[in-house]
Amino acid sequence: MKPAEFAYHRPESVAEALHLLAADPDAKLLAGGQSLLTLMNLRLARPSAVIDVGRLTELSRIFDDTDDLILGALVTHRTVEVDPLVAARAPLLSDAARYIGHVGIRNRGTIGGSIAHADPAAEMPLATLLLGATFHVDSMARGRREVPADEMFVSFYTSALEPDEMVTWISVPAIRPDQGWGFVEYAHQHGDYGLAGAGCVITLGPDGRISALRAAALSVADRPLPFVGDDAIGMLPDDRLFEDLAQAWTRNVEPAADDADYVRRLCATALAESMAEATRRATAVGGEPHLVR
Repeated sequence: MKPAEFAYHRPESVAEALHLLAADPDAKLLAGGQSLLTLMNLRLARPSAVIDVGRLTELSRIFDDTDDLILGALVTHRTVEVDPLVAARAPLLSDAARYIGHVGIRNRGTIGGSIAHADPAAEMPLATLLLGATFHVDSMARGRREVPADEMFVSFYTSALEPDEMVTWISVPAIRPDQGWGFVEYAHQHGDYGLAGAGCVITLGPDGRISALRAAALSVADRPLPFVGDDAIGMLPDDRLFEDLAQAWTRNVEPAADDADYVRRLCATALAESMAEATRRATAVGGEPHLVR
């Protein structure tokens, strides 16, 4: 199929893009096009106009801001995957990006587009949720507001964005030396949508005990599904603990899949493995790595 008829705009500035959005509530922003164009070709999306923001190169920058890494909404998944600053400051983003489709898709798709699309099977919503990111959102009528990742993802393909709003910048807290991260995803084959996946950020104290644990899963709910490991605080990390936590977290998960039990088991395994991976990477304040096994 081909998309329904639409108008096409290619603004030269963020202000122009916001003006076009404000003038037409049925318009859609086009960044990499890896999600929107597919929906349009299937006529599942019928925007009155497409606003191509590809020329807004100021939103393709990445830079440090004290404790946060700042990414423009038009930073591509491939850049997230290979950029050394991202790898040093927010390596969970780099790990998650490697699971997104194939290189051709990662070369075109953008982090801002993925966030706005709010696909519960997507990697960037999960990774930004785990890291406690903040999304800077602009509109012509209301100016700029900040939306925490905990509030951005509402339901299937539904975000907290208003029709005239655009994600412009993303602030991601940098991984600290006492933290570790893990990301695991299972798919039928490389490049497919994940059947189930999970990520984790764990913080260890000087004695190697868990002082904070945050995990989340994709593809098992209508949004990235977070889990907070309060029961693990003060405990020494090991495989049995992670397996018990994963089983408890996923017991009542109801994936929208033909074989929900299978996906639930995959999710539990991904959670346990991501926690183990995070612990292997975590370093206590004293500088000694703590290994799970």
